[in-house]
Amino acid sequence: MAPHVRPENVLKRAEELLAVEQSGDALNLLHEIITSKRTRNTPITSLEPIMLRFVELCVQLRKGKLAKEGLYTYKNVAQNTSVGSIEVVLKKFIDLSKDKVTEAQAQADRIALDSIDDLEASETPESIMLSTVSTEQSKDRTDRAVVTPWLKFLWEAYRTVLEILRNNARLEIMYQAIAIQAFQFCLKYSRKTEFRRLCELLRNHLQSASKNTSQVHAINLNDPDTLQRHLDTRFAQLNAADELDLWQEAFRSVEDIHTLLTISKRPPKPAMMANYYEKLTKIFLVSDNYLFHAAAASRYYTLRLQAKNVTAADATKSASIVLLSALAIPVINTSRFRSAIFDVDESKHKNARLSGLLGLPKAPTRASLLKDALAKGILSRVSPEIRDLYTILEVDFHPLSICRKISPIMTEIFKDEGLKRYIEPLHQVILTRLFQQLSQVYDAVKLDFVIKLVTFPAPFEVSSTTIEKFIMNGCKKGDLAIRVDHAANSITFESDVYATAKGATDGVVQLQPTPTEIVRTELSRLGKTLFATVNLVDAEYISSRAEAKDAAIKRAIVGVEEEHKAALLRKDIIEDRAKEAETILQKREEDESKKRALRQQQEQLAEQKRLAEEMRKRELDRIKREQDAIQEQEKRKLADEIISTGIKLDLESIESMDTHKLREVQIEQTEKKNKDMTERLRITAKRVDHLERAYRKVEIPLLEKDYEKQKETDRLLHAERRKAQLEASRAQFEEKVLLKKRLRRMVADYEEFTERLLRQ
Repeated sequence: MAPHVRPENVLKRAEELLAVEQSGDALNLLHEIITSKRTRNTPITSLEPIMLRFVELCVQLRKGKLAKEGLYTYKNVAQNTSVGSIEVVLKKFIDLSKDKVTEAQAQADRIALDSIDDLEASETPESIMLSTVSTEQSKDRTDRAVVTPWLKFLWEAYRTVLEILRNNARLEIMYQAIAIQAFQFCLKYSRKTEFRRLCELLRNHLQSASKNTSQVHAINLNDPDTLQRHLDTRFAQLNAADELDLWQEAFRSVEDIHTLLTISKRPPKPAMMANYYEKLTKIFLVSDNYLFHAAAASRYYTLRLQAKNVTAADATKSASIVLLSALAIPVINTSRFRSAIFDVDESKHKNARLSGLLGLPKAPTRASLLKDALAKGILSRVSPEIRDLYTILEVDFHPLSICRKISPIMTEIFKDEGLKRYIEPLHQVILTRLFQQLSQVYDAVKLDFVIKLVTFPAPFEVSSTTIEKFIMNGCKKGDLAIRVDHAANSITFESDVYATAKGATDGVVQLQPTPTEIVRTELSRLGKTLFATVNLVDAEYISSRAEAKDAAIKRAIVGVEEEHKAALLRKDIIEDRAKEAETILQKREEDESKKRALRQQQEQLAEQKRLAEEMRKRELDRIKREQDAIQEQEKRKLADEIISTGIKLDLESIESMDTHKLREVQIEQTEKKNKDMTERLRITAKRVDHLERAYRKVEIPLLEKDYEKQKETDRLLHAERRKAQLEASRAQFEEKVLLKKRLRRMVADYEEFTERLLRQ
């Protein structure tokens, strides 16, 4: 491109190319002017129309790579002076891409309708033959050919815009808006793979923003508004993951939200946290982690009650879910057996991580969740069947009728869509309670008897294989002490007084002490009995103990007073030190804030001076370039005029000449040319005069011969035309005579008709 070409002229030239259907050349022309180094000095008001036309052509021709290069260049040029222009161009880019996807869908629908020739025919021979070799429908093939390329282009457009807008505080609002639009794109077209990539992209951007805090216009995550916008985006990401059933991405989104909440100094909104815990309940339920699912449901219930628009029915349903989720937590772990060390280490790390997400100081337990639910008064708000279920599982002792009493409750729970998901884990709890209570009553029972006890109506039946698998898994984990004898078709509860099964009686009503408990508490019971006997038979021992007790009380009173004084003194010292440390910290923060503000002010002033100096230099350079360009243009124009007149000029001599020298050369060459032309005209006129006189002498006899020949030709032609005229006249006369004879036969009729008409 020539140095003197201006952006307005480039845009005009591009429109001319588009008028003759040369879109590719127009796009390359605009791409050259945008990526040129001279563009940095071009005013944004002149460059913005070029960018808008450029993105239109990129979308029209589906040139994503060119669009990415041009948008990056434009961002670097305009980010310090006109952020609004960047937003306008990027918004135009996204809107045009979305419109193209909509048009492609409409086109695919029209193609699908046009391909149906007969509306009454359900299948065509071609479709039947195609279905035998392919499971793909014609609509799918049409969508892949027409819609998919534009979907890919729109996805790349979202990625490009997010990459351009990232880590810039001045473009942050649009960044969050585009991210939410990208989530909506994934939801609308069910793009699960793209959603995963989008989440990873946003996560990388956030990590980069937290590291690069010293850059110009860097994102400050300590700003409450900025952090709130990031939280809103992550919650939109969490909701989208929930709708797409991408639970792993949903869990990662929850971790991102928790990280941002720990940074935030502003307390989160209750509605936002309610949404947070609601999504956690779904995630934990899908992953079969019923313990933390119940903990999340409890937290969600607490926030749900704080809402103003909660009805009694909603409160009852939420309370029922909280209590039922706590009851559904397995009493013992019957999962697949693994290495004990690996299981414990992983479980501790996992529980600590999940407890942190729920804001709990330590990992919850089934007993603590039930206790917390009772403390909140949930038992009075739940539905009657859930209350009865709690009583059966946690209060009453009825090993022979527990399953029979729970069966109607299971039927009621199954009718509720929100509660029937807890039926499967409730089976594990019911089996655990059944074997715990049977172990307190029986030493051994028949396996058929146990299977008969575990009888539920359809579709809640439990097979004998399931029961035996439950027993084996519990024994492997050490939570049950049961031995299965297939020869005798019976199960035996462990009777070794020195063997203990961990968790075997946790949370279950005790009918009588087990042999293991008797052995374990025998020494403590013997000590209590001997102590009571000594108090009855030895009076001196009693008095000595009373005196020792009084002396200990006096010493304790004196020690308590001294400890109290020391504690008060220590409290005062700690408070003084805390105040002093707080004062020092506050002063240090004030000094640092002042230094930071002063440094920022100095940096801003330096930046303003630098920008002003650069602007002044660019303006001077621009004026000089324009002057040089004008002079060069005038010189070129004059040289073109001289060359167009037929005067030859050397290109090297043109570069060394100015306009005055060129004018002198033009005048000199013109005068010389005029003299030569006058002389040539004189010689030519004389030659033409002599030649014309010679022509005249030679053509005189030739003209006479030609005249005679022309006279003979005219006479013959006249005779032929006269003869033809006479023949035509004769033929016309004969036709008219025949017509007269035909009409004469009608004269009598005509006269009669005329006479009759006149009489009338």
